[in-house]
Amino acid sequence: MTSKLPAPVARLTMVTLGVSNMRASIAFYEALGFARKFKATGEAVAFFETGGTAIGLFPWDQLAQDVTLPEHPRPRAFRGMTLAWNCNSPDEVDAVLDFAVSKGASLLKPAHQTDYSGYSGYFADPDNHPWEVVIAPGIVVGEDRSIRLPD
Repeated sequence: MTSKLPAPVARLTMVTLGVSNMRASIAFYEALGFARKFKATGEAVAFFETGGTAIGLFPWDQLAQDVTLPEHPRPRAFRGMTLAWNCNSPDEVDAVLDFAVSKGASLLKPAHQTDYSGYSGYFADPDNHPWEVVIAPGIVVGEDRSIRLPD
């Protein structure tokens, strides 16, 4: 017997990053200005509001075990995903990159004009998770940190 359940609502609510040093990573994301919530978890797990989706931090080895994937090898190479910090102007992109680096990020790629008429650069957090800082044509960032995508 096949059930005709309605399709679930598609949503991305949390991006959880495996980190090697919880204390250092919590300090880094707080220094970037993300508000930490639910602090009762101590350093076991950390949650940060981002304006839409949330960021979670979890010890790398425990996260690998939880998803049943090997924790090694742990490449410093590209892992197939980036996080993005959308901005409303090239000056804001430059300011965010400078700010992130001043808080301990590594600059991966300086800001530059993109092929799609945007402006973009990359930094990496202490565990080498890459962040794109970008202004993209048609994407508007609201005062509440939400984004509106073009149709």
